[in-house]
Amino acid sequence: MSHPATSAVVRSPGGPFLLEQVSLSGPRPDEVLVEVVASGMCHTDLLVRDSRPAVLPAVVGHEGAGVVREVGSEVRGVAPGDSVVLSFPSCGRCPRCRTGRTSYCDTIATLKFACRRPDGTTATTDADGRPVGDHFFGQSSFSTLAVVNGRSVVPMPDDVDLRIAAPLACGVQTGAGTVLDVLRVGPGSSIAVFGAGSVGLCAIMAARLAGATTIVAVNRRASRLQLAAEFGATHLVSPGDVDPVEAIREATGGRGVAYAFETTGKPEVLTQAVRSLDSLGTCAYVGTAAPGELGGIPMLEAMTKGLTVRGVLQGDSTPAVTIPRLWDLHRRGLLPFDRLITHYRLDEINQAAADTETGDVVKPVLLMS
Repeated sequence: MSHPATSAVVRSPGGPFLLEQVSLSGPRPDEVLVEVVASGMCHTDLLVRDSRPAVLPAVVGHEGAGVVREVGSEVRGVAPGDSVVLSFPSCGRCPRCRTGRTSYCDTIATLKFACRRPDGTTATTDADGRPVGDHFFGQSSFSTLAVVNGRSVVPMPDDVDLRIAAPLACGVQTGAGTVLDVLRVGPGSSIAVFGAGSVGLCAIMAARLAGATTIVAVNRRASRLQLAAEFGATHLVSPGDVDPVEAIREATGGRGVAYAFETTGKPEVLTQAVRSLDSLGTCAYVGTAAPGELGGIPMLEAMTKGLTVRGVLQGDSTPAVTIPRLWDLHRRGLLPFDRLITHYRLDEINQAAADTETGDVVKPVLLMS
């Protein structure tokens, strides 16, 4: 049985999102049909729009939230009518998945970015019956309906507000999850966050929640630094005005911070983040650099100070555990990520994309109806 839907289709590299009437096949045994209520927009969606011509035409979107309508016979733990958040997919079979480290699944790059099922098929066809790429991050949620990889579906409490829960799927769990579960920032500690987009600002919220007493926000845009201060940053640094490394050392009595979190993906910023650390400090980075890009680590300094530098995907999260926990923190007023959200109708998607690129909004969220 096919299901009619309205999807935002990208047909040409750098081209607009086109709202099209499409048809989705019913879910396979390992899939779930979800009526999408909202979907966050992230720079990764625009990266695929602009620089992955091989997967086009396609529907992107990877911060979905909605209501289950049909469940494949092999999927457990969800039923029609359940509220869900849609997160990243995983294979469930590789050594990483079998030990619960699903964000490092052996095939995650293909599952996220191929815009096809592993067998090369799609669930979506256009008005002329031609296939349209979907299953982006296991979901392709810039659509009123999505056929979703069963391992991407996270059941949520009945009181969840799906209009604001969508960014939990990527931005919130990457920012807050890295601070709470990877760096394990503790009471009285110090952290510098490089970049004050949705990931960086969620990291600052989480650092305050964790009891850090020195929280340095580094960003060029004054409005983002103001937001960072509202969410708990104790020191604000604009790289256009001062050397961030010197400013961070000054804020910490010359020592540097115990933790640094790099969100921009710029090699020179990663170098600054590492250089801002106190001895035995840890730098985690989540910013996406181009393939082959090299970030310069001050080797002698890193060795003599015993520094740790590690990349992190999706906050090292186990979505089924992490996302409901982060929602509970939000519900208790401890993680106010909803303040980052600007809502757009699905037919305003190109404006949302433009505002994402200019930085005029922190986290656009599309509402499907």
